[in-house]
Amino acid sequence: MLQLTLQSLRALIVFTVITGVAYPLLVTAVSQTIFSDAANGSLIREGDKVLGSRLIGQPFSDPKYFWSRGSATSPQPYNGASSSGSNLGPLNPALKEAVEGRVKALRDAGASPTMPVPVDLVTASASGLDPHISPAAAAYQVARVAKVRGIPEAKVQELVAQNTAGRQLGILGEPVVNVLTLNLALDKVK
Repeated sequence: MLQLTLQSLRALIVFTVITGVAYPLLVTAVSQTIFSDAANGSLIREGDKVLGSRLIGQPFSDPKYFWSRGSATSPQPYNGASSSGSNLGPLNPALKEAVEGRVKALRDAGASPTMPVPVDLVTASASGLDPHISPAAAAYQVARVAKVRGIPEAKVQELVAQNTAGRQLGILGEPVVNVLTLNLALDKVK
């Protein structure tokens, strides 16, 4: 019995070292070496100041900026420590109320009263942290942003195109626009 207990303890120690120390260190070393930007949060910096992350959505409500998707994280929106969806079904009155509120906010900010609002501007993503909007959602906001900033719509459309990523590997997913990088590019326009 004692021999079996000692063998079990040795196995526990060996596998703890392998799976609890060696493997995590190996994965960390590989990720820091090969994918250091992504492994460190894909942070956008200006000097020593962190402006945000390319991977985590951020709230924008000023009409001079492109707005992100809604966020259902708690206790506050865009909480990177609490990724979650809203879990509200299509018949839930709270979802209808939230969508109507977002449509009203977009219209109040100067969006077209006649154009249909792209669905990703009025609903939260599954994680609640999506940093992207669809090209249609960006196009919907171009006129407002250009008007508020006093720059030509063509220039704003050019910036949208520059911050649009195509399908992954040319076939996976849909094209997306990173809201943070687009808004930072807008701030550099004179």
